[in-house]
Amino acid sequence: MLFVLFQILYWLAALGIAHTYLFYPVLIKWLARGRELNTNTYTPTDELPEVVILMAVYNEEGVISQKLHSIFDTHYPLNKVKLWIGSDNSTDKTHSVITQFKHRYPQLELTVYEGRNGKPRILNRLMEANAHRLPPDTVLVLTDANVLFTPQLLFQLVKHFKNPTTGVVGANVLNIGVKETGISFQEMWYIRRENVVKHYESIAGGCMMGAFGACFALRSPLYEPIPPNFVVDDFYLTMVALERRFTALKELEAVCYEDVSEDISEEYRRKKRISSGNFQNLHRFKKLLLPQNGMVAFCFFSHKVLRWFTPGLWMVMLLISGYLAMRTNVYHWLFVMQLATLLPWFADAVLSKVNINVKLFRFVRYFYLMNLGLLIGFLTYLKGIDTNVWKPTKRNT
Repeated sequence: MLFVLFQILYWLAALGIAHTYLFYPVLIKWLARGRELNTNTYTPTDELPEVVILMAVYNEEGVISQKLHSIFDTHYPLNKVKLWIGSDNSTDKTHSVITQFKHRYPQLELTVYEGRNGKPRILNRLMEANAHRLPPDTVLVLTDANVLFTPQLLFQLVKHFKNPTTGVVGANVLNIGVKETGISFQEMWYIRRENVVKHYESIAGGCMMGAFGACFALRSPLYEPIPPNFVVDDFYLTMVALERRFTALKELEAVCYEDVSEDISEEYRRKKRISSGNFQNLHRFKKLLLPQNGMVAFCFFSHKVLRWFTPGLWMVMLLISGYLAMRTNVYHWLFVMQLATLLPWFADAVLSKVNINVKLFRFVRYFYLMNLGLLIGFLTYLKGIDTNVWKPTKRNT
């Protein structure tokens, strides 16, 4: 009986991993066939809503000038664009660069906060201080300092808010600074794949599973203060919209550019931090997994929850196949094959020391390190997260 139970657990774990990484992307594309993204949209000649761009910054002197140029070089009516920047006590030249732009663009407002607050608290404080100034139809655009806007970005995001059911619209974040060394190629590939999957989720059920925090738009009445010590604010706000029965969409025409990390240790640090925040959000929005939530529940479980628990599922497979290897040849070879998948990780670690980069080996190393980050992030969540103050990922500039 125990032998049969272990076999069932093994194949359920294997199915879970295969579903989230292989079957689900194909299935969600199939479910989206013959459908269109929201068609109740603004046209450029319509009376467009006011846009307020929210941005938290910390020591961004290397990118902030280019960022501000990209914001104001827009096809959206400038008289309907405001930019509220909250500085998390930056200590470099970030403030002086922003002040120079204020002379030309009076709709830019800078608020400097003392101490270190963390991005979510900066956003909360900006909204708390200025919510009374927002008309009900205002669209918020949340973005990071290293993300460069294209001139059509704001309109492509905002056009969907003509539909009163639209809650969140995510931008199509494309990567620059991709190099053969490091993991920038692997990270770029992952982000592009996520963009496509989220686009199909938008078409199939209006339930994109989390906007990228790099840039997304939110209907202003849906902004809910991000809880203290919550790490992943973009996923939190997306799920708030879905919880309130609004849609979350991915607009592939809303293009912006972000420099992609190439340092594997930096990306591993970031993934650990995001992972701990993922489990905060899982606890907060666990009711959305109930069957009555239909497509939202299916996409949440398939795209996110199973992926977050992949490290645990992988270890279940390894332990069970290791135990059963002593009883059958099938599980002996499954155990050996699973261990063998670790070899490219170690091979890449060695080869990279002599500047030899094999993309396949780097993909394997990237996959395992990111799943290790998920595991460590889960343990951090269980221990308790004391702060959401962030240290920005090292820029390639």
